[in-house]
Amino acid sequence: MLAEIDTWVLDLDDTLYPSSNGLADQMKALIRGILSRHFGTDDAGARRIQAELIAAHGTTLRGLMTTEGLAAADILEFEHHIDYSVLRADALLAEAIAALPGRKFVFTNGSAYHAEQALARLGLSDHFDGVFDILAGQLIPKPYPESYRRFVEQFSIDPSRAAFFDDLAVNLDVPEQLGMATVWVGGEPAPGTAPYEVVAPRRWRVWELAPFLHSLTAPAVRPSTM
Repeated sequence: MLAEIDTWVLDLDDTLYPSSNGLADQMKALIRGILSRHFGTDDAGARRIQAELIAAHGTTLRGLMTTEGLAAADILEFEHHIDYSVLRADALLAEAIAALPGRKFVFTNGSAYHAEQALARLGLSDHFDGVFDILAGQLIPKPYPESYRRFVEQFSIDPSRAAFFDDLAVNLDVPEQLGMATVWVGGEPAPGTAPYEVVAPRRWRVWELAPFLHSLTAPAVRPSTM
């Protein structure tokens, strides 16, 4: 399975850890706090402004820099107030990622600082060859094609030999168009469902990441000759 893959590209938030730990909710609340203070509005107003910024500019960060002239460092300072202790080391996932052949990268719409903090808590810091963050993408996030092109160029990726993992299906459209295998991570399977399913050639839907990754490198079981 995926024997031709030698480059593994994984999203961070809600992919390398489950959404149930509330880390993403923390980040959303902190960003809304920035908007509330800057625009002098309540949480409902912050939500509306955020939706408008994302719709027009792709991310709140890029929108605030473009429309309000704020510096990236000043906006991303909120990450220093995230409680990363909600993340736990995942030995099974670490083992599965370590066993994958070839290079491994994190591709995140967050910052490199955020990725470093999260990967350290997850026990995955030593298992990746690089992090491509929102600043490396020149503030253009997934799912915009320019972001993926910059990533491919920066790390000399051969898309036909790469697999891209993300919790948002929309973020897999461009990788698929580029020729990558794609893996949609997350969601709730039906009772008794296997940890993953094959959606189409070189396309998977995965509910449990570690078991899926282990299945890619597990030795084939030979039938007994006795």
